[in-house]
Amino acid sequence: MNAYQKDQLDDYIIVTEHLASIASEDKQLLLIELDGYLQFRKQIDVFLVDHFTDECTEKCYHSKLSACCGKDSIIIFFADVVVNVLLSKKSDISMIMDRLRQPNSGIKCVYLNGSGCMWKVKPIVCALFLCDRAMDKVFSNEPSLRDVWEGFRRTDKTFRWPDQPVLFDRLEQHFIDAGYQSPSMYLHNSPGLLNVKRRAGLIK
Repeated sequence: MNAYQKDQLDDYIIVTEHLASIASEDKQLLLIELDGYLQFRKQIDVFLVDHFTDECTEKCYHSKLSACCGKDSIIIFFADVVVNVLLSKKSDISMIMDRLRQPNSGIKCVYLNGSGCMWKVKPIVCALFLCDRAMDKVFSNEPSLRDVWEGFRRTDKTFRWPDQPVLFDRLEQHFIDAGYQSPSMYLHNSPGLLNVKRRAGLIK
């Protein structure tokens, strides 16, 4: 297990232990908090299936040439883990945690197995990743789709760019208030994002 995997495993332990300790009513409130975000994620998924499945699945994933999932580690927000645990079966989370405890012998993402990504709700940076080749091919055929994609990227900021109160910040704060800390709580740890919050008047 490398340092990245240990940090990821620690986040999964934090989230699973805390969610197991709270009342079902409190967990339900967290799920309600996700409603708008999950609707947004479904819109992205439908868009990608409708317009990028053939291009990405056959030419990139099956050929093993894809830049998507092409690194052994990716940027994952603490809130990504919270969302995934809330929406996943316990057995699926156990499989992820077991995978993180094993050495990653390949050059691909640690969360990638023979069936694809192990996450039920992928990290947002993965959901919004399209390589230049795929975008050039699809958007050149249907230029209006680029505007739709850019709209998704703008909407993404309303969930995790803290120039206003955002979901990812609130999810981090929920766990901070419960006594937990994690390096991947970027909206509370990243100097750059803290400066965004200061300029917006959200913190001093």
